Amino acid sequence: MQPIDFTRAKEEGKGFEFPGEFEITAVGKSSANLPTHVPQLLERAGLRVLHETVRHRHSGAGNYVSVTVSFHCENREQYEAAHHALRGDPDIRYTM
Repeated sequence: MQPIDFTRAKEEGKGFEFPGEFEITAVGKSSANLPTHVPQLLERAGLRVLHETVRHRHSGAGNYVSVTVSFHCENREQYEAAHHALRGDPDIRYTM
């Protein structure tokens, strides 16, 4: 996957402000226990996960699950590390 390009958003005044709380969603197979696994991956990446924000939703057929969680990060590098940590896991298909 390509790294996230924040240049345009920053130029238009729409960039993220750090430090802050951000939300990330990971999608993968429902058999992978992602509601538990996603926060663990983020914590291993050194992020402070806001566990009370974890929520998940199964696809219509029940084959996939999306997990959304908020986390705190100090800088852009930590934000990018969150996506990298999740995208590197074989059970996760994509992140948003």
